Amino acid sequence: MKISKEFIVKRLLPIIIGMIGGYAYYYFIGCNSGNCAIQSNPLYSTLYGGLIGLIIAIPTKKKEKIKSENNEGN
Repeated sequence: MKISKEFIVKRLLPIIIGMIGGYAYYYFIGCNSGNCAIQSNPLYSTLYGGLIGLIIAIPTKKKEKIKSENNEGN
């Protein structure tokens, strides 16, 4: 499978940015007491940030459907 540049930009880049953001959140804001499950562990905060990036990267069909309906009405 050849990975295209479009796939990287639209799918992988938001996940990587989310993971970096999750780790930065742990590093700069994190919880030192250990009571905060996500904030006190760098692995969990990084994975949580990646999950947020994945949610952003999931494509939706709704926008394409609205565009096609508008073009048919013209």
